[in-house]
Amino acid sequence: MNLQHRLDLLVRLGHYMSEQSEEWLQAKETAFQKNNWFLPAFIDQAVSVIVSNYLQPKNLNEVAKSYHLPLTNAAPKKVGIVMAGNIPLVGFHDLLCTFLTGHYAVIKLSSKDDVLTEHLIQTMIKWNEETAPYFSISTLLKGCDAYIATGSNNTARYFEFYFQKYPHIIRKNRTSVALLRGDESPEELEKLAEDVHLYFGLGCRNVTKLYVPQGYDFIPLLDSFNKYSYLIDHHKYKNNYDYNLALHLLNKKYYMTNGTTLLIEEASLFSPISQVNYEYYEEEQNAREKLKNNDAVQCIIGRNNVPFGIAQYPCMTDFADGVDTLQFLLNLNSGEEDKEVRKS
Repeated sequence: MNLQHRLDLLVRLGHYMSEQSEEWLQAKETAFQKNNWFLPAFIDQAVSVIVSNYLQPKNLNEVAKSYHLPLTNAAPKKVGIVMAGNIPLVGFHDLLCTFLTGHYAVIKLSSKDDVLTEHLIQTMIKWNEETAPYFSISTLLKGCDAYIATGSNNTARYFEFYFQKYPHIIRKNRTSVALLRGDESPEELEKLAEDVHLYFGLGCRNVTKLYVPQGYDFIPLLDSFNKYSYLIDHHKYKNNYDYNLALHLLNKKYYMTNGTTLLIEEASLFSPISQVNYEYYEEEQNAREKLKNNDAVQCIIGRNNVPFGIAQYPCMTDFADGVDTLQFLLNLNSGEEDKEVRKS
């Protein structure tokens, strides 16, 4: 398939994902039944972002032009992709980049998110049999020319060992933070609530830590969180909330809550499900310096940073770890790839 064939197929896929065919509705329902963290509303949210930010003809053509994607890939490589499963279709971007550059994706799906991705792959193959060589699903990734692997800090050590002889991108745990000034409007706080709560806060672009000025008034923030009070009706979320609340009560640790989300003064950037950590700062610049070049931070939300409410709406060039996946894949054909692109 040449580039234009692949672009046309991706546009068609975008139309399919935005429609409500019986097969697509069934796939989404099956994904939810298999993994109850994938609420139907959250699946639709993830799908909407992919369709509007990735699969529109304008977006695809702009990427093809800006990266000078060749019409054909005369020597496609096998790219092993280890996908995460924390939020719906989280591995789609790697799949998309590999297909756009004309390489063959060998995919190890997460057991938490195997329904949707496999359905979309099979749908494209059904439309055009020439698509088949570009996608294969495997439990073992052997014999690949390069690897893209996403996992925890622990699994990253294994990835680095197994893939050290090959060009690779290894992604570790990441999260996002918000830098607040204390004069945010109700509209900004409502958008921040979305950055915190979408996908139950399980994404690397979800805010799990707040930096606030001394004397910050948390009441308006907690009020804005009420928009997502329905999450407490989800049994898995409620179990996490009850567990974390019990820990803080036993440890006599000060906490704030709106009955759905816990606010805890804590240094860690990472917080458990149902909890958001916060830390006071005296000077905003000091907080910025603290976050500067921190490899664990995916996004900083706030004024003069990523705007409130935008965290979970990445565009094609918002790469998951700050490493340009498209350029990495293009370099596989030019011989310019670094074997260790980045351990992030």
